[in-house]
Amino acid sequence: MVNVTRKWLLLLSLSMVSSCTPLDDAMAGIFGRHMRDSRSFDPYENTISPPENTVPFASGNMTPGVGRLNTGQPEMGVMAPPFGQIDLPVDGSAPRGIVNPVVPDSASLVRGEVMYNRVCSVCHGAEGVGAQSNIIDKYPLLVAYNLSGSRVASLSDGYIYGILRVGRGLMPSYGHQVSHFDRWNIVNYVRSLQHKAGNFPVEGS
Repeated sequence: MVNVTRKWLLLLSLSMVSSCTPLDDAMAGIFGRHMRDSRSFDPYENTISPPENTVPFASGNMTPGVGRLNTGQPEMGVMAPPFGQIDLPVDGSAPRGIVNPVVPDSASLVRGEVMYNRVCSVCHGAEGVGAQSNIIDKYPLLVAYNLSGSRVASLSDGYIYGILRVGRGLMPSYGHQVSHFDRWNIVNYVRSLQHKAGNFPVEGS
């Protein structure tokens, strides 16, 4: 009799381990319900509108102007049209013909320096020389482009902006981290580093 009881207990425990249904039924018996019968919601079902005057986290890349919050659809004439790495021209000209809308005044250069030191200098160096960057001590093979050099000075503002936005090669995309106008501020600051190094961008770039 003891052996028969043990066999039944073994079979019961195996059935509970091998299948979720008996265990779910047991839990439903204890707690009154289980997940198989719970209410589910489809995506976007009964969505709640955001509170008035709030700004989504993604709005930083879609600001309507320098120093302004995005409270609606951006001014499409200011925002660069969508593009990807494949759209970066081989000759270094601006993708989609975009033009730098930010005047390289003192405010732009101050902000550009802050953002450059925050996201760029770790690989490209404080003076725009990749071999002098902080990362070289740990990763000597990852020497980044000399942003203050003649090669980058020959590229258009739009091309440098595009590299910041979508990345290329080992350079990752920073479009999700650096806002639209801050990318242009960085471009303006990189130009100042080139001037400081004696490399002057082509006029009209």
